[in-house]
Amino acid sequence: MKRDSDEYDVLIVGGGPSGISAAIRLKQLALEHNKEVRVCVIEKAPEIGAHTLSGACIETRALDKLFPNWKELDIPVKQPVTSESIAILTEKGRIPLPVFPGIPLYNHGNYIVRLGHVVKWLGEKAEEMGVEVFSGFAGQEVLYNQDGSVKGVATNDVGIAKDGSPKDGFQRGMELHSKCTLFAEGCRGHLTKQILKKFNLLKEPMSFGIGYKELWEIDPAKHKPGYIEHTLGWPLRLGEYGGSFLYHIEDNGQPLVAIGFIIGLDYKDPYINTFREFQKYKTHPSIRKHLEGGKRIGYGARAVNEGGYQSVPKLVFPGGCIIGCSGSLLNIAKLKGTHNAMMSGMLAAEAIFPDIDKSTITPEKYETLLNDSFVMKELKATRNVRPSFNFKGGWITGLAYTSLYYVLGRGIEPWTLHHGKPDNEKLEPKEKHKPREYPKPDGEITFDILTSVALTGTNHEEDQPSHLTLYDDNIPEAVNLKAYDGPEAKYCPAGVYEFVPGTSSGLRLQINAQNCIHCKTCDIKDPTQNINWVAPEGGGGPKYDGM
Repeated sequence: MKRDSDEYDVLIVGGGPSGISAAIRLKQLALEHNKEVRVCVIEKAPEIGAHTLSGACIETRALDKLFPNWKELDIPVKQPVTSESIAILTEKGRIPLPVFPGIPLYNHGNYIVRLGHVVKWLGEKAEEMGVEVFSGFAGQEVLYNQDGSVKGVATNDVGIAKDGSPKDGFQRGMELHSKCTLFAEGCRGHLTKQILKKFNLLKEPMSFGIGYKELWEIDPAKHKPGYIEHTLGWPLRLGEYGGSFLYHIEDNGQPLVAIGFIIGLDYKDPYINTFREFQKYKTHPSIRKHLEGGKRIGYGARAVNEGGYQSVPKLVFPGGCIIGCSGSLLNIAKLKGTHNAMMSGMLAAEAIFPDIDKSTITPEKYETLLNDSFVMKELKATRNVRPSFNFKGGWITGLAYTSLYYVLGRGIEPWTLHHGKPDNEKLEPKEKHKPREYPKPDGEITFDILTSVALTGTNHEEDQPSHLTLYDDNIPEAVNLKAYDGPEAKYCPAGVYEFVPGTSSGLRLQINAQNCIHCKTCDIKDPTQNINWVAPEGGGGPKYDGM
């Protein structure tokens, strides 16, 4: 069966902050020049914003440029930061650190938002401007012209049973052709991964973390709208990178707290259970006090692209470019990525538009525009902060270097530190470590993983091929379980991977694909890179509400 096709000037794969901003900017330029430009955005989530998850405390520099009058519009960016703190946590104590202008985590002038709601608002604006937004459609295959340039993408076929046979409602995917294709899939996009490999775009390995987040409605008496805090230290050990955020936001009268924990996926110990580390963090007396008497109303997790300046690949290829955090444009030192993602999308639009009448557009000017913008300048300035935490002293050397960064002039040092091997290769055999003990969930502050997943609203059509594919079915038991104690059962935030009794005396890996919340951690941290995440049928996955 042939696939139907459609033609666009620009196709954008991914409806997050960068993709939607690129689409809006293209339409703004078309309006300014009285030109008809057909722009399409496809998004695998059931609606724009439903797969968006972030802290989020954002800078508005990109928003200022996209909508200079945004404060007069009804955009859900309402809660300014009013006070902040940074601290090192010990098991029972708290060591406050100074907060002052110039350090990466200084947040005066920024806003606390529910980013999914912001992205949804941007999506509505894009549609009002004539962008064709198709949510519930997952890009599954990159299409190429005869000269090797990217031609567009095809969405996945639907109505396929687990055994690969067509069901009654089977339909071929659609081919979406364009002059220029922008990949805005976010962290570890499965099509972006193919593009990076095909065009040899990586300069050095990317580095990642996993970020957990919960949304709580707390006791109004404890609510401090606009207060934010960040911590590092406990419960992670000295050589393990990570930290927390806790943001108080008022949203339509609701006293909300967004609380989260990020763990670098370069950890060595296969016994780390990332979900349980997050739950354990919430038991600290200085954190628990915010949550007691409240109710957890949201949960989610996603991988984050922590590599920064060193890991930014070549972003332009024949027929398109990579935008947003797909290209490692998150500034992990600041815990900020939204402004960079939005700005990169806008700059890509500005690089594309002058060539809009060409049959194939390779936006060569995009990287120059990006390098001249605040995006790459701030990434370069903070390039050594994250890798400094990889030294033997862990967060102690990381903090010392961050202090040096401030004294030396904030990024003018003539050296660049590097992340080293890919994250999956840093995992060590279980014999080098000891199992970790975690407290049992109390159902009030700490919770089990399946109760948590239920809050994501995630769902997939059960009778479809698993989108969590294995290159070799024997590796989970023969390598991962034997050598690393089955780490996939510990780094997955949704209980997708379980080792259960097999048909013989041993254990076998069971993949509960319906639980998947599309975080991509398995695709990153699997020690042999045997797990390959591909898109399920469009519309599947989590249904976050303003996460």
